[in-house]
Amino acid sequence: MSASASKSATASAATSASPRAAFGSWPTATGGRPVTSTIEISGSYDGGLQRFYGSGALGGAGQDEDQDPVFELADGAVLKNVVLGAPAADGVHCLGSCTLQNVWWQDVGEDAATFKGTSPSATYLVVGGGARKADDKVFQHNGAGTLTIKNFQVSEFGKLYRSCGNCETQYERHVVVSNVRATGPGKVLVGINANYGDTATLSGVTFIGDGGRDITVCERFQGNTTGAEPGKVGSGPDGTYCRYSASGITYK
Repeated sequence: MSASASKSATASAATSASPRAAFGSWPTATGGRPVTSTIEISGSYDGGLQRFYGSGALGGAGQDEDQDPVFELADGAVLKNVVLGAPAADGVHCLGSCTLQNVWWQDVGEDAATFKGTSPSATYLVVGGGARKADDKVFQHNGAGTLTIKNFQVSEFGKLYRSCGNCETQYERHVVVSNVRATGPGKVLVGINANYGDTATLSGVTFIGDGGRDITVCERFQGNTTGAEPGKVGSGPDGTYCRYSASGITYK
């Protein structure tokens, strides 16, 4: 079995085994903390559900791709019980494998989190939490490896997940989406690059407020390394790149 097939089998098994979470209301922050320079995390950091927001040099709320993050996680780091308020700059950067547990973005800035590990074996886990008001992307996957998003809620978004379409260095990337509630308006749940062998495995996705089914579940692109806008090459389940069944998608 190829490495890609092995990852996919593992992802499928993990998805089918994930229990459904009971989605509730957004948490009330326990306090506020302005952040003027990136907080670097190694090991595990528990924010106690404080609200962190950019100030000073991190006080921007634009869509610039080169903004600094509020949190930068070293390889293997865990960030949990954090509320990111506006402005959130470029949210969270993971330099390698990482876990984001019960992290909430009240108003996404450029991106909520960017995953940058360069190893094909890098694993990123987003479990619990939620994000809203993302003009563009919630989760940006620039590096290699596999991102798992489970028990997560998103609303008012451009894309929940995007495998970088025009990074100077490209990788094969994988995303597993399990038990996610997406409330419209939104454009695309996941976007991947078919030409680099990306895969998206989805189950337990619930769309709310999308009676017209305008949100694309899985869109395939032709990625590049030139910086050009990547072209769309298809959408919907194909058994190879976009892996899900109709029974895994619910509309309410």
